[in-house]
Amino acid sequence: AEQIADYFSKNDGLLAKADLEECSAQWVSPLFTDYMGHRVCELPPNGQGLVVLEALNILKKFDLSELTHNSAEYLHAMIEATQLAFTDGLEFVADPDAVSIPLDRLLSQQYAEERAQLIDADRAIERPLAKNPALKGDTTYFTVVDRDLNAASFINSIFHSFGSGVVAGETGVCLGNRGSLFSMEEGHPNVIAPRKRPYNTIIPAMILKGDKPVVSFGVMGGFMQPQGHLQVISNLLNFGMNIQEAIESPRYRIMEGGGLALEKGISPAAEQSLATKGHDPQDSRGIFFGGSQGIIIDYDRGVLEGGSDPRMDGCALGW
Repeated sequence: AEQIADYFSKNDGLLAKADLEECSAQWVSPLFTDYMGHRVCELPPNGQGLVVLEALNILKKFDLSELTHNSAEYLHAMIEATQLAFTDGLEFVADPDAVSIPLDRLLSQQYAEERAQLIDADRAIERPLAKNPALKGDTTYFTVVDRDLNAASFINSIFHSFGSGVVAGETGVCLGNRGSLFSMEEGHPNVIAPRKRPYNTIIPAMILKGDKPVVSFGVMGGFMQPQGHLQVISNLLNFGMNIQEAIESPRYRIMEGGGLALEKGISPAAEQSLATKGHDPQDSRGIFFGGSQGIIIDYDRGVLEGGSDPRMDGCALGW
């Protein structure tokens, strides 16, 4: 801590030893919504789990399971719900200890129905997400289920690759750059301020059936995380995929600077139809579509089913 504080002091930084002494972890209750007979649990603000849950609430207005998976109609509904939820997330997600966030309103089904009315089946909403793209970063995710069926869903990140790119003193610790997700807009809930946490992208998740966890999973990838969550959840609950299929299935990514990336495996016909609706498909080469790991707990068969994303280095292990 002394070495980190000393580095900041010598380089016009904002962190002092007292800041590190005051820092502590918090035990928080998850946010949740019910979808397709399951309860989806996400981290509350300052995490962006709100985006996933609001999008799911909006998608309750659409019978996705009756659509062809990754068809233009299906992807259009998913993308529009994601856009609307992200708009609210980027406006309201901030440190709840510093500002009041209208979570009850944002997660109400009434509000979701109001947002769903903005979706036109034939025309895309024109609304880029954020000002600066964060295509890939230094995030790791894992999930573990033990023999007593206790489940842990864990994610950790210093944001961009090697975080800030700075190692303080002889610590060997790469300092993160999560502070870059603060807003510089005066009066914004996420405006930078002392003793305040910024918008945070990392969101481990679980899906419950009744009071039991049945899926523990996460998706790495900055602003891709809620988009990946939404697609994995839909693959599992609307299309009955196993965990590996749900993870491997081709994805879309709404780009932070505008435009839409479609992963290889989504048909050219779907891409052309989305373009006709006003979406802006981009060259997806080099685009990161997230990396996921997950476990399904099958109580009836007494089986744990693990899946690992081939987009990244990882594996599923059982012993």
